[in-house]
Formats: sequence, structure tokens, C-alpha cells
Amino acid sequence: MTNHSTPASGRAVPPSAPSAAGAQADAKTALGWMHTARFLTTAAQLHHLPPMDLPEIAFVGRSNAGKSTCINTLTQQKQLAFASKKPGRTQHINLFSLGRQNTTDAVLADLPGYGYAAVPKDDKIRWQRVMANYLVTRENLTGVVMMCDPRLGLTELDETLLEVIRPRVEQGLKFLVLLTKADKLTRSEGAKALSIARLNAGGGEVKLFSALKRIGIEDTAQLLWQWAHPPQAEAAPDALGSDSATPSDAAAEPPEAD
Repeated sequence: MTNHSTPASGRAVPPSAPSAAGAQADAKTALGWMHTARFLTTAAQLHHLPPMDLPEIAFVGRSNAGKSTCINTLTQQKQLAFASKKPGRTQHINLFSLGRQNTTDAVLADLPGYGYAAVPKDDKIRWQRVMANYLVTRENLTGVVMMCDPRLGLTELDETLLEVIRPRVEQGLKFLVLLTKADKLTRSEGAKALSIARLNAGGGEVKLFSALKRIGIEDTAQLLWQWAHPPQAEAAPDALGSDSATPSDAAAEPPEAD
């Protein structure tokens, strides 16, 4: 039975799994790992999220950008991420755990879609604040995947989100822009969309993605696996230092004369 530590708040924190020896994984391994995703919890307010010490990868995007479809495609589960018939109505942060054999080694966070016109203005403002606070303050946030419809390009709200996370990206936060619905683009349109998005991604990566044509699925799964399984740090050098004598060295040297 897996042990769970419990912080002062009383909410359980899944244990951290040892990081993988390397950051490389073939597509089969990465997709198999993504397929282990299962619902963990949902939160209507930021303070309702359980504190975690595991790598967390957040999915964000404008309503109708294909975020739920992307998550369901990557995890090979048809209804893991809820796609509302009324875009913009899903206003909770949903967490999904990842990991095999009753362990959790990473978490996916599905953030509400933003920018849908039919949502009342007060709700828009409230959720923009919640999302901004999450992206700025969530301590275990490891990476952000932003969905963007390349036919529309980066909207004003997308650019605002980029500005919010830019300081954390500069500090090492991983960032990926997925240009969804890539099957609707010609080859030249796709190349142009990639070039434009790379200029605006602020150092993040950019990939074309299509659930229908299965474009970018394996590459994205491998990248997320690498984010959650960074290479192990090399062992620290001997605290005594390379110039210090070992016990055997000291024993081999004759004592100094009085």
C-alpha cells in the first residue's frame, strides 16, 4: 500500500517518485505513461487545490481551441477532460494524476478555457485572476501547454497569459504552444503558422497538433514525459575534496619524526 504524507492542511500529498535516470523515452513509453491519467480532484477556487510536491503540467487555452480534445487524445481516453457543449462554462481546475502501479509521478492540470463571448464579464475577470494566480504561485508547476487555433493566431488574451508566465519561463518553467486543428492547414500554412508562433512564444517550443490526423501526438507525449522525468543530477563530489587524503592514503604514509 502506498504511503501518503499529509500536510498541516490535512490534504494528502502523493509521494514523489524517483526521477528517471534519463529524459529520453520512446513514443510507446510516453504514450503508455499518458494513458495512466486518472481523475484526481477538482477545485472551484485556487485555495481548494491540494498542495503537491510532484511535477505539474498545466493545459491552458482559449475556449474552442481544442484543449479538451488534446488532453483526451494524448491520454487515449475519450472523456477524461470534460468538453462542455457551451464553451467557457467549465469553470473549475481539474487535476489528473499520472503514473503506473499505484504510484503518482506527475499531475496534469486542466484550466478553464478563457475568452468565450457568452460568459458574463464578471466571470471572465474572476477566472482570469484565478488562472493568473495559479500560473504565478503554484509552486510545483513544471510546465505549461497553451492551445492555440493557428487560423486565429495568438489572441490578446493569449498574449496576456504569455506575459504572466514569462518571468517563470525565464526561471526555467517549461512552455509549449500547440497549434491545434493543424489538419485544417495546408503544408505552407502550417509552416507559416509555426514561424509566427515561434516569434511570439517567448522561448517556448511550438508544435503542430491534430487529433484527427494524429499530427504531433507522439512528439508532444514524449516532451511532456521529459518534463516530468528530468535527468538525475550527477552525484556531488566528495566533500573532502580531490586533494584530501583518504584514510588508506594516510595509513600508508610514515609518521613524521618528533
